[in-house]
Amino acid sequence: MEPNRTPQPVSQGGGPERLPLPPMAALDDAQRAAAQALIDGPRKAVYGPFVPLLRTPALLDRVAQLGEALRFGGALDARVRELAIAATAAAVGNQFEWVMHEPLARAAGVSAAALEAVRVGARPEGLARDEQIAFDFTSELLRRHGVADLSYERARETFGEAGVVELSTLVGYFAMVSWVMNVARTPSRPTAEVAPLPSHPL
Repeated sequence: MEPNRTPQPVSQGGGPERLPLPPMAALDDAQRAAAQALIDGPRKAVYGPFVPLLRTPALLDRVAQLGEALRFGGALDARVRELAIAATAAAVGNQFEWVMHEPLARAAGVSAAALEAVRVGARPEGLARDEQIAFDFTSELLRRHGVADLSYERARETFGEAGVVELSTLVGYFAMVSWVMNVARTPSRPTAEVAPLPSHPL
């Protein structure tokens, strides 16, 4: 008999989910409207950080709008955007965003070898120049909570001032939603295509 090969969700934080999706019957009008807005928008469903954020529908709406502006309306190249998101997810140990965005980064053109290095906490090699600048900027921002003049100038020359602001906001946004999911222990989507991040149980 063949073993069950159905992909399983990757747990977050080594314990049961703390803030799972409430039953639809338990939602109040504001929560129901927030959920419907997600379903009607580009995301098409309630998942990831929006599951715990459903407890605060006004906050969910604003977080969702910012995420849409960054992911679907930003000016950064998809390679740069998805690499920065994947690097942020890896740095803060969030399985959901890693499993979701690692394939998007590969599809956008980031090498699988570079992403594997990011996954295990190593410095990736062979990145395109703009990818390397974005990765270094992202890593320094997450590690030092700011960037040195040289890092800033490299990013400004490559992406422009607007691009630096967008990249900084992108990193902050995905760190924020990852932290919400880390607290909630929101599991990742089931996958057989992406190796999960090393486990960091809390």
